[in-house]
Amino acid sequence: MALSTEYVVSSLQALYGEIVTSGDVKAWCQMNDTTYQTVVKKLDNYKSSRGKWELVEKEQLEKTYQAPAAMPAVEKNLIPAKDDTFVSFGNFADIKKIVKSGLFYPTFITGLSGNGKTFSVEQACAQTKRELIRVNITIETDEDDLIGGFRLVGGNTVWHNGPVIEALRRGAILLLDEIDLASNKILCLQSILEGKGIFLKKTGEYITPTEGFNVFATANTKGKGSEDGRFIGTNVLNEAFLERFPVTFEQAYPSVNNEIKLLGLHADRIGVKDAEFIKKLVDWADIIRKTFYDGGIEDLISTRRLVHIVRAFSIFKNKAKAIQVCINRFDDETKQSFMELYDKVDADFEMPETNEEKEN
Repeated sequence: MALSTEYVVSSLQALYGEIVTSGDVKAWCQMNDTTYQTVVKKLDNYKSSRGKWELVEKEQLEKTYQAPAAMPAVEKNLIPAKDDTFVSFGNFADIKKIVKSGLFYPTFITGLSGNGKTFSVEQACAQTKRELIRVNITIETDEDDLIGGFRLVGGNTVWHNGPVIEALRRGAILLLDEIDLASNKILCLQSILEGKGIFLKKTGEYITPTEGFNVFATANTKGKGSEDGRFIGTNVLNEAFLERFPVTFEQAYPSVNNEIKLLGLHADRIGVKDAEFIKKLVDWADIIRKTFYDGGIEDLISTRRLVHIVRAFSIFKNKAKAIQVCINRFDDETKQSFMELYDKVDADFEMPETNEEKEN
């Protein structure tokens, strides 16, 4: 007797449920003395993927299934504000062109800490009036953090869109900050980095990217880990993941002139009127960086730390104290080297007393 599709489906459902695999079908064929090819042909309308069948008519599935209500992660306008202390340098013009183009072109930005990688993406979005959603990546970041998940709201379980889904829907720029801190859980973004959107397994929806959506990632390394131990916690990223970023920009610290301009704008904002001090700070940082690149010292002064020093000076009104409290994070030997280098740059500088000198 010929097997009918109805019989095959109902029998498989009774044994294995509404979702069956090739292994289930082969076992059923042995029990019913028929061939795998014969049964597979009868299941053509139920195939969901290779070696997998959903034994519910598509029309019925669409009528009976209702995705849970979804809540946006954010509702307000996400265009960053323009910052009057921003100074364009390095790769900014190219980053702005990518943002302005509206094309999907994932971009990786690498560089040492505190040199404006994240700030440059933010200000590119501000100048081009593009929405930006920033996600700070850690080793704990997983699919639920990025894509979303179910949340209990007002006694009801609802789907809450993660930042990635929000960026996809809004056509916003997604900024994955400190991407090299991520674990392999970040691989849930593979299809998104191909521009294909993503299937939400928990709701049955397929989210396609809205025009303008793009991904930027910043990192202190190139995704190969930190061999010198300067960036503990950074990981070796999956090569297939890194390959999905067409371009990589290497961000350096600003030139001396740009850094003077940048610090001057910060100083003006907080009422510091000492252009000579700012010039000497930048010269000092430049010497330290050159020494660092030559292997003569193990740490350097970032642009961000120079801003910290200017702000500290506005509070304490004392150059030595401002520098000292902002470099106390370094080990004693490095800190002493930094102070001695500044003493050579600024002839009027008085070295602060050490703890031993204070005790005596």
